[in-house]
Amino acid sequence: MYENMTMPWREHPELDEMFAEGKQFPPAHEVERLAKYKRLRKVFDGKQWEIYERATEILKDTPHADQLRKLYIAANIIDPIVKTPADMLVGEKPTFDSGEPADSASHKSVMNIVDSNSLVKLTHESVIGNGIRGDSWIKARYGYREDFSELREYGLIDGEAPEWAEMEPIIEHVSAANVFPETKQGDVKSFKAVNVAWVEWVLDKREEIPFLNVERHYPGYVIHERYRLYPLSVDERFGPQIDTFTIGKRVSTGRETDVVETGAKQRSIFHIPHDSLDDQWYGQGTVEKVESLLAAINDRLVQIDYILWKHSDPAMYGPPTGNDDTTKAGGSYHEVEKDDVIPGYLTWNSQLDGAFKQLDYLLGKVYQITETPDWMLGTSVVGGGTGNSAGGTSHTTNAAIRSRFLPVTKKVKRIRTSVDKALRDAIYVSQQIENYANEGVKGFESYDPVYPTIKWKDGVPRDEKEDAEVSEIRTGGKPTVDQKTSIRRQDDLDDKQAQKILDAIEDDDEREAGPAVSDPEMFREGGDVDGEADEPVSES
Repeated sequence: MYENMTMPWREHPELDEMFAEGKQFPPAHEVERLAKYKRLRKVFDGKQWEIYERATEILKDTPHADQLRKLYIAANIIDPIVKTPADMLVGEKPTFDSGEPADSASHKSVMNIVDSNSLVKLTHESVIGNGIRGDSWIKARYGYREDFSELREYGLIDGEAPEWAEMEPIIEHVSAANVFPETKQGDVKSFKAVNVAWVEWVLDKREEIPFLNVERHYPGYVIHERYRLYPLSVDERFGPQIDTFTIGKRVSTGRETDVVETGAKQRSIFHIPHDSLDDQWYGQGTVEKVESLLAAINDRLVQIDYILWKHSDPAMYGPPTGNDDTTKAGGSYHEVEKDDVIPGYLTWNSQLDGAFKQLDYLLGKVYQITETPDWMLGTSVVGGGTGNSAGGTSHTTNAAIRSRFLPVTKKVKRIRTSVDKALRDAIYVSQQIENYANEGVKGFESYDPVYPTIKWKDGVPRDEKEDAEVSEIRTGGKPTVDQKTSIRRQDDLDDKQAQKILDAIEDDDEREAGPAVSDPEMFREGGDVDGEADEPVSES
């Protein structure tokens, strides 16, 4: 698995486009992307007050500023919008198929990789992260799933891992903020290398010293590097603070070897963009497209809340009372120097209806841009506006339901394109890595890696009876699927589980049929054991 190699490119440091002594980390051209990741995550978490202060900034020199700050509302409506595509994509479990017989080593390997790495759960988390940032990454490796470093520090184990631990192919998330691709010249969509780099702070004599760890992913190889870092500045040009460093000298990684040969024919790290374009490698997320609208919605909610508070505690006016302890209705009391003034309340035209209508309009634009009908989230959110709800899906045909889901199903299929390729590539590379790592290992059964297929479901409610009737009409009543496949699809099972059910059904059939009769003549009336007929019995 490991191969010691020299690194001749180190004799030409000018070839290192991204990480070398004297350069900045993170690179200047990546600061905006990293700041965007931080900012959009705050929006998704409902912490808009940490990055947006539009209303309080506008009214900061007025008496209302302090009250607005206290009344700030963060309506996290983007949360269910971002999660909806993930729920529809894997809410109904997709089926992974190797295309090989169920008892083959290749098929068993594919199913083991899918199950042991919980790829359905990983996909759900990745799609949500995609909707926030616009990008997610996964990587394949061969190693131990658990981290045993603490056991070594406490002296509980001597080697790298306990004797009972087994290495296995692993597919895992990689933080998009730690990935820095190097694109090919003239082709922004292709990578010549993908770097995974993160800052590690090491305590040394009561002082924390930063180091930069780098994994450089090439086809068939992963190269590890480590550099000393020196704090440079804090970049706030794009909102959130991004700490920058100057890269110092290269230091030892502490590894057995810095060059790992994976045995795969391609890189072992895979990009999953949300919405990809042809002129940039990174994607665009759902939150990014409605960021300004979400800020406006929160400001409008603040305004409505402020108006309602003011209306609930209005000021009064009336003739002088001559008493400082006059009981008031709640707000301030304004004395009017006029005879026979009837006491009253000071009110103003707050345009509350207009505020609700604008809020309704802003919410409608969010649903339109995110391709998510508001009725999917329950109903029309605003009670005081015009209403955008298109209604639910009850008492309609399956075709009508699917047509109403059309905007969001198109979005899910678009997202699925990137997810499908990344997962299939990761499974295929994992098989190559596993075979290479176990060359010559006693007891390991090598196999031919296969490129799997994934059968996705779109998450739209289906009328199974209607589907069966359509199939019957199209085939003239003939079967369209074998019994095993039907069980797999109906109950979301794999081949092994479906086969167990088939075996149990066959056992039931045999038990209900009773013991097999080898010689029916033995039960014939009047029959003899030697096959000769007995004398007829007299009825008398």
